[in-house]
Amino acid sequence: MGKDTIADTITPIRNTDMNRKGTVRILYTNITENIVKILLRNGFIESVRKYRAIDKDFLVLTLRHRRNRKGSYKTIFNLKQISGPGLRIYSNYQRIPIILGGMGVVILSTSRGIMTDREARLERIGGEILCYIW
Repeated sequence: MGKDTIADTITPIRNTDMNRKGTVRILYTNITENIVKILLRNGFIESVRKYRAIDKDFLVLTLRHRRNRKGSYKTIFNLKQISGPGLRIYSNYQRIPIILGGMGVVILSTSRGIMTDREARLERIGGEILCYIW
């Protein structure tokens, strides 16, 4: 785990999804909790539980997979980090990108907390673009 909490959240989820595993464990922070709540609200993950192990809190996520007709599992979402510690990307509410014609979700860090692109447009506030989910 490095100093980039967003990458430390997104990368294990993406790797677990690509390997078709059911659960992933990530370190608990306030930013991580807010991102996971957005994923849960939008239906990208099934459930979340929090547990404590040796002075650290973790979140265990159960990922949602889609079953094809042949019985194999297909990954259900893609995650892409946009802003990082070396390059911050900011946007006002009018220029927040629309992913897949509105099917995808943009997660932003605003002055009112971490929220999706739809919520930011409704409240007319911009912020730092953290990641895309589609």
